[in-house]
Amino acid sequence: MKLPIKVLSTVALSAALTISAAIPAGLVSANETSASDFTLSLMHTNDSHANMDSAAKKVTAVKEVREAKPDALLVDAGDVFSGTLYFNKFLGQADLEFMNLMGYDIMTFGNHEFDLGSSAEGHKALADFVKGAQFPFVSSNVNFSQDANLQGLFSDLISSEPADGKIYNGIIKEVNGEKVGFFGLTTAETASISSPGNVTFEDYLEEAEKAVKAFEGMGINKIVAVTHIGYDDNPNVDNDLNLAAQVDGIDVIVGGHSHTQLNAPVVVAADETGAAKDPTVIVQAGQYNNYLGTLDVQFDEAGKVVGHAGQLIKIADKAEDPEAAVLLEKYSSQIEELKNTEIGAETLAALENPRTSGDSTGPSVRKNETALGNLITDGMLAKAKQYNSNVIMALQNGGGIRAGIDAGPITVGEVITVLPFGNTLATMEVTGAELKEAFEISVGQYPAENGGFLHVSGAKVKFDSTKPAGERIVSIEYKNEQGTYTEIQDNQTYTIATNAFTAKGGDGYTVFAKAYQEGRVTDLGLSDWENFADHLSSLGTIKPAVEGRIIDVDSLPPVTELDFEKEYNLTDDKKKKLVVNKVSFINVEETAKIKNGIWLKNSAVLQGDGLKNVSVRVTPKKEPIIVDFSGAEVKEVIIEKSDLVELRGAENIKKLTIK
Repeated sequence: MKLPIKVLSTVALSAALTISAAIPAGLVSANETSASDFTLSLMHTNDSHANMDSAAKKVTAVKEVREAKPDALLVDAGDVFSGTLYFNKFLGQADLEFMNLMGYDIMTFGNHEFDLGSSAEGHKALADFVKGAQFPFVSSNVNFSQDANLQGLFSDLISSEPADGKIYNGIIKEVNGEKVGFFGLTTAETASISSPGNVTFEDYLEEAEKAVKAFEGMGINKIVAVTHIGYDDNPNVDNDLNLAAQVDGIDVIVGGHSHTQLNAPVVVAADETGAAKDPTVIVQAGQYNNYLGTLDVQFDEAGKVVGHAGQLIKIADKAEDPEAAVLLEKYSSQIEELKNTEIGAETLAALENPRTSGDSTGPSVRKNETALGNLITDGMLAKAKQYNSNVIMALQNGGGIRAGIDAGPITVGEVITVLPFGNTLATMEVTGAELKEAFEISVGQYPAENGGFLHVSGAKVKFDSTKPAGERIVSIEYKNEQGTYTEIQDNQTYTIATNAFTAKGGDGYTVFAKAYQEGRVTDLGLSDWENFADHLSSLGTIKPAVEGRIIDVDSLPPVTELDFEKEYNLTDDKKKKLVVNKVSFINVEETAKIKNGIWLKNSAVLQGDGLKNVSVRVTPKKEPIIVDFSGAEVKEVIIEKSDLVELRGAENIKKLTIK
């Protein structure tokens, strides 16, 4: 789920919460309108992201609305592209066939429509999508003139007779004898979070003002903006609340990009100064084809909105349209095959995703570091650094990791099952104090499970579970450019990466929600499962390991320090000399030397420079053990029954073998 990376300023939020108080009571009712008033009916969708499995049910929903309202227009606010295997396989053509079947009237472009701009074929897939559409596109702030694939499809005009498969600055639709103007806007963030290539983006407020002025010059006083700028996204870039407040003459905004589920329309009736203005109705229908939005807007003779009614229709509640179900089968059958495709990586041992099932003593992805969580966050960090080299760490909530991966070759389907929500990668600016507050939330419920438990890459976190919640963090260190770990400072600002859900404040991360509201979050728009698949493929062979990134200091094994300048009895009946200077063991009596190395059957902490040329064999019995190499470099570690071993300090191991 892209779960909204909506960055909302305090001022904008305050305005949004108070505007309804300034709205006349009759405005929100569809019952008190004059006989001469005109009603515009819209159906609207946004941010479907190639979620096609519910397409046949969506067809039913559209047909039902059209049966009741034959003149209703169907509008999409962008981001049809990217997010599932349907797009990977069909590059938008599967979505388009269903959009044509449902009779869409208008669409604008989302940032993800430009995802393929850096590919060998550039925007050919987008051009094919546009040309095959049985409806026109509106786009007022996007310059297509320098793109070879798209330049011939765009007209910088407002058309009253738009052709299907073409892009216009704006179009005029006649509904029951009344003319309604439509124009489109796409977020300027596209330049940095997608791959637009030679496609460029103009200032959304300036272009909106031009479009409104052009419509009004043609005698059009009912104007709809179809936008992909986010309901309450970063106010320093663009969003619908700012658009409604700052550009006079827009009656309706059909929005997208922030994946906001507006269960009821929002009305803005004040400008940016707080002065009263003609109302603007804003709608948005969530994400992933979960809902079909409907909106009825009443206009008086002067073109002013005097009433409205809107709702979201839940697609899952509908029956499949039989014709559409047959059509979907030709695509879905190929997707099932694709799910079994290997990604070019294999794991030597199972990547477990343990849960405790109520037993607070067992390991769990929702309270303990896991090898799978490490791999996911490593991929997030690597990808985020490609976009912002200042990113120091990546975080993933344990509740978002839904399954493990069996040993052997890894398939596309397995990756999607691990991260099934279609979330996106975001970066955010936080202080060290805020980061500490976040990790207090992460470990606050330990040893109970917590879906918000944060897995981490690029950092080490130590906490003390014996302390009260909110006072548990002992230290947070991040890996600096020199490859060593540096303590986080409360008053310094850091750039981190996480998923969109967490960045918005999901799982109770109010500290992140505050950063999000203050415009300190950037959504990179990159699919989490695709990032994960790319990272696994880059590794090729996966050697699962828990590395001591997140440590409860209360759980560290007790240390018995042994100085091996002389011989020690390691068991009752064996007397061996270990070739080390200093090492610390727990359960010394149950360890035995093998050749020039150490055989560990129980938890151990190894320390000392004398271990650099030593091999260590780890063979746990029946219970999970912790083996910590944080204080020593070793030549080789051989692990058997890796699912029972929590490995810390893996970066100090020259060669790691999993059996």
